Order: sequence, then structure tokens, then C-alpha cells
Amino acid sequence: MGKTTIIGGSSGKTGGPQSSKSKRAAHGVDKIDVTAVNKPEHRELYQKRIPIYPKLAHGTYRKIKWAFLFVLLGIYYVVPFIRWDRGPGAPDQAVLADFAGRRFYFFFIEIWPQEVYYITGLLMLAAFGLFMATSLFGRVWCGYACPQTIWTDLFIAVERMVEGDRNARIKLARKPLRGKKLVKKIIKHSAWLLISFLTGGVFVLYFLDAPTVVRGFFVGQAPISAYLFTAILTFTTYTLAGTMREQVCTYMCPWPRIQGALTDEDSFEVTYRAYRGEPRGPHKKGDSWEGRGDCIDCKMCVAVCPMGIDIRDGDQLECINCALCIDACDDVMEKIGRPKGLIAYDTERNRKRLPKGEKPVYRLFRPRIILYAILVGGIAAIMMYGLMTRSTLDLNTLRDRSPTFVRLSDGSVRNGYTLKIINKAPNIRKFRVSVEGIKDSSLKAIGLETKDDTVTVVAEPDKVRVIKIYVTVPAKTVKTLKTSTPVSILVEELGGGERAVNKTVFLSGKP
Repeated sequence: MGKTTIIGGSSGKTGGPQSSKSKRAAHGVDKIDVTAVNKPEHRELYQKRIPIYPKLAHGTYRKIKWAFLFVLLGIYYVVPFIRWDRGPGAPDQAVLADFAGRRFYFFFIEIWPQEVYYITGLLMLAAFGLFMATSLFGRVWCGYACPQTIWTDLFIAVERMVEGDRNARIKLARKPLRGKKLVKKIIKHSAWLLISFLTGGVFVLYFLDAPTVVRGFFVGQAPISAYLFTAILTFTTYTLAGTMREQVCTYMCPWPRIQGALTDEDSFEVTYRAYRGEPRGPHKKGDSWEGRGDCIDCKMCVAVCPMGIDIRDGDQLECINCALCIDACDDVMEKIGRPKGLIAYDTERNRKRLPKGEKPVYRLFRPRIILYAILVGGIAAIMMYGLMTRSTLDLNTLRDRSPTFVRLSDGSVRNGYTLKIINKAPNIRKFRVSVEGIKDSSLKAIGLETKDDTVTVVAEPDKVRVIKIYVTVPAKTVKTLKTSTPVSILVEELGGGERAVNKTVFLSGKP
């Protein structure tokens, strides 16, 4: 049997897996036997994952990533426990997707099932906002705010606290699994499982009352769904952030492939300025810098990269624009007395201009950016207007289908309708129901008193009141009607409040 072969190559924005050279550098391996490459019986369909041991970076972008991590995780873990008074009988959890009550609560906003268009609007805002951010700054979402990045960063921080920084972890990986290594592995994976459990458990709290579930979870009194989804999300968090890490970004996530259609030559991305760094090579103190570049080939940019790539190879699909390589390189440049910015956020346009001695050009307001901004602003304005003018009364009308109408013994015709009166207000309200569109029609409701062809209905707060009404038209009027006559069901609040109208039809059965 031949030796395991690693197959791969440098990739562009839309290319394949990262270069095996960069991956080997990322975990401390310099050589690999490739003598069996041309022997089909030794080829592997998939490249085996090479562990990556990112070194802790220090600098501006690392601080920004820490800030994003703590703020976003704080929001995620704390929000389910924030209370919001909505009155008696209503949930007091500020953010709650109440499937049992068929409501979505977000502080003062309450979304009903028939208002799902607000959810659609939020998804559109998120999509176009992400498109705009990507067009401006490349994969900045992936580098700072993506949940996979956040939890992977947290897991690596735990790993670093238990096993040490990059070199210590590489040495530990080469040792047999016993003694101190075994103890460290148990501590690390136990901490990962605890974080994963908290992550899965908190996610469940967005769908159930948080204090109630927390009190009942450990005594077996929580809903079975809480245990099921906590277990599933614990497993997925532990697997994706703990063991798969960069593979999720490279192979599972579609965003690296999509971003190529969103960026252009004016998009800011993490860039190695080859015109300044090449030719690279080791440099000793006191040596001249004439005839060579600023890059001393220290590979610190590779050591800190959580994706295990070499940014000096150019644009790569795996790069998440986290900019940790910028911190690492700037630190080295400062130590050797060279200007910072060998690796920096820059545009493809400037990469072509700077080597020619031309001044950099930055174009933030481009057609696609303006289009995305208009879409985001327009959708946000429409949603805001909808929320500000949102009615607390809604009406759904369903006409009887079997039978569609009934001809009574005196020749009159009767149609039945089921009304759903939705009271979205936090207080009891009275409504008057009437029918318009047909002269001489009479209205009756099951279980309710009718007066002057109107019905008075009491609706509980934040409830749906369902009533059944019958509209009857006398024989002499039926003769003047069409087979299908438009009518309107009108519901209006007593005292001059809101009103709702549904248009339907009255069927008379005339040929």
C-alpha cells in the first residue's frame, strides 16, 4: 500500500479547496510523500482534514472580533430572559416565537399568522443588507458576525486556555493519548459540550417561556420538544464548531460561491500587497532592504489564520476576511522597522494602481451599492409605515360551501358565512356586524341577539372570535338578483373605533 496522498491546489474566489502547501504550513508539516499520485489505486476521493492550530493574534482586528463575540453571544444568551409587560393573559417574554399561541412577539411588536409578510420583509432586509455589506467589504459577515465564526472562535479560545497556544497544541497533538494529554482533552471537550448544551438550550427558550422551561428542564417537567431540540442543537454546535470548523465554511456554506457575483474591483478585501512584499525571503538585522520586498516569509499570517490559508497566494475561496493576518503582519513589520500595511483591506483596483505609482481610488457609492441601499431603505420604510398604521382589528369571512345556499319554503334564499373577528388589542372590545349590498336582506347569528339587522359581538383581548351568521333575502328581492351578487360584511367597533370590511358574494341559484 502507498502512502496517503493529499490532493489540492491554490484556489481563487470560485475555486476548490485551499492549497495543501498552506494547510501543511498551518499545522507544522513541511513535507509529504506524493510518489503515489499517479497510481489510481492510491488516490482518495476526498482529502483528509488537516488539523489547523491558529495562533493567538494581537491587534486592532482581533479586538474587534472579541467585541463582536462578546456582544453577540451576550445578546443571544440574555434576550430570552428579558421581560415585557403586555397585560394580563399575554406572554411577558420580550422575544418569543409562540407556536402554540400562533404569535411572534418582539418587544412592542406582535405578529399574527396572517401578518407573515413582516417576517418576509425582515428576511429581505437581511438579504439585501448582506448583499450590500459584501459588495463593500467582501466576506466581512463571515469574518465577524456569522454564528459559525462566533462559536468556532469561542471553542478555539477554550482550546487555547486548556492546551496552550499554537506550538503547545501542535506538540500535544503528536503525543500519545494518555496522562496530561488525556486530562486536557477531557477538560476541553467537557467545556465544549457545556457551551454546546447552553447554546442549544437557550435557542429552545426563544420558543417557550424561558423561566418556566429552565425551572422544569432538570426535573423532567419541560416539554419533550425542549429536550429533543436541545439535544439536536448540542450535537450540531459541538460538531460544527468543535470538530469541523473551517470545513463548514469551505464545503458546507454556499456563501463563498455566491460572493463572487456580489464583489467587484472596488470591494474592500483582505489583500497581500505583493508589489511591496516581493521578492520575499528571510532577513537578518542590519542587512540592506535594497532589491527585495518587505515580506520576510515568517509565515505569521498563516499561523494566525483560522482557515489555514496563505493570504500571499492571492484571493481564495476560503478567506473569511477576518483580518487576523493583518494584525500578525503589522506586528512583524513594526518589529523589523518596516511600514505597516503589507497585508491590509484594499480593493482590486488599487492593487493594480499602486504598483504603477498611482494614487489609490476608493469608490463607495457605486450603482450596485446605491441599488441595495434603495432596496433596504424602501423595504424598511414600507415595514415601518405598516407597523405605524397597523390595525388592531382584522376580519376573515368564509362562505358556506355545502350547501352554497338554501331556498326556504316561502321562496326566500339564505346564505351562511363564518366570520373570524380578530381583536389584536389588549382589551375587551365590542363590535357591530352588518351586511351591505342587498336591499331587504336580514341578518341572524347563532347564539347572538340581532337588532335592526345588526349583531353585537364581544371579542376578548388578543383573541379570535368566531361566529356563524345567516343572510336571508326575501323571494321578491331574489327575483331581481343575479346568480352571484357582491355583498360586504362590515365589522365596526362600537363607539366609533376601527372597522373592517370583507367582500364576498350572495348566491341565489337563479339560472
